[in-house]
Amino acid sequence: MVGISTAIHLQRRGKSVVVIDRKAPGEETSFGNAGVIQREAVRPYAFPRDWPTLFSAIGNQRLDIRYRPLSVLQSMGPLLQYYRHSAPARYQKIAREYASIIALSLDSHGDLIEAAGAGGLLGEQGLVFLYRTAQARDEAFATAEAVRAEGVSHRKLTGKELAQLEPTLTDSHAGGIHWTDPWTIRSPGDLVKAYAALFEQLGGRILRGDAATLSRQGQHWHIRDEQLDDHLATDVVVCLGPWSTRLTSRFGYAPPLFVKRGYHMHYRYRESGPQQTHWVLDAERGYLMAPMKQGIRLTTGAELALLDEPASYAQLEAAEAVARQTFAIGERVDPQPWKGARPCMPDMKPVIGAVPGAEGMWCAFGHGHQGFTLGPATGMLLAAMMSGEPTAIDMNPFAPARSF
Repeated sequence: MVGISTAIHLQRRGKSVVVIDRKAPGEETSFGNAGVIQREAVRPYAFPRDWPTLFSAIGNQRLDIRYRPLSVLQSMGPLLQYYRHSAPARYQKIAREYASIIALSLDSHGDLIEAAGAGGLLGEQGLVFLYRTAQARDEAFATAEAVRAEGVSHRKLTGKELAQLEPTLTDSHAGGIHWTDPWTIRSPGDLVKAYAALFEQLGGRILRGDAATLSRQGQHWHIRDEQLDDHLATDVVVCLGPWSTRLTSRFGYAPPLFVKRGYHMHYRYRESGPQQTHWVLDAERGYLMAPMKQGIRLTTGAELALLDEPASYAQLEAAEAVARQTFAIGERVDPQPWKGARPCMPDMKPVIGAVPGAEGMWCAFGHGHQGFTLGPATGMLLAAMMSGEPTAIDMNPFAPARSF
């Protein structure tokens, strides 16, 4: 999503743009997300700092967070920085900066959805958070009021109203929040493909190739596609998600990126009765159910593991067991679960801009949980920077050269 969106905005500005990717658009990280353009997500995910939450995670049985002990040890530096940036005073400043780019998400997606003729992928308006206990519900209601001032709309739901809004829920619950601003997408991968088609209509080219072939020769960047053809450019943009720093580190830029892995599985819709229509986050358990084109998609919370470690489906299976008690879902659709990784920075903000010390290299990665939401906004902002134009927001908080 980030790479294709950036390519579109550069092509619109009259640049000659080639996208090099090892897979077709929409078949990697942007394929496996929850499919929500999260306008309500003005506060990034902070590292828990309260002792009850931290102690509850030690047993590694929570649905929202799992970890591989050895992986955590190897990622200890970035995770400690993440914990430090989540302290209240630091976090409030970060959240204000983060909200500025989230505020661009709907308009920037709306522009591309209209241009790409992709309106048919839009699902039910809004995102529903489900709460099982009165305490969690009341705390969430207070938070929702606090962010209303930031232009985020919502509707508070009693348990009865929640059941009326989404009648496929099988249990009674304390209540919920219907965030009315977010847009939902019935196939995230297909939306990326629609944007890619728009890019090609504008004259851009998409080629298969390995980003690892990138080199600097004289005044130009060189890269080779799978046909072994060389391509020269004055500028290169690195939008490789969780793999980004493997490339930028070769050119002297190695920020402390770490990953939160996630899984998803699709399930058949029920054969009779009401069908699920809303995207619902089981907020106290930490998984989301989304009515996608392929089936009802269950997406897990975060797994702290190294990027290339083998998959572990324990978190997904535990979430599925809870989901079957709460949602009306049928058999599994996919032959095996999908696995992906969210590229995260310790200060919870993406890096967008010129790579320090590497002339003509730009980057856009580290969006954490919101790469799908922020792709078009990122592309618009970066293209403006590369073209010497003013940007819609202050980009200093997202500068690659900032201190982590």
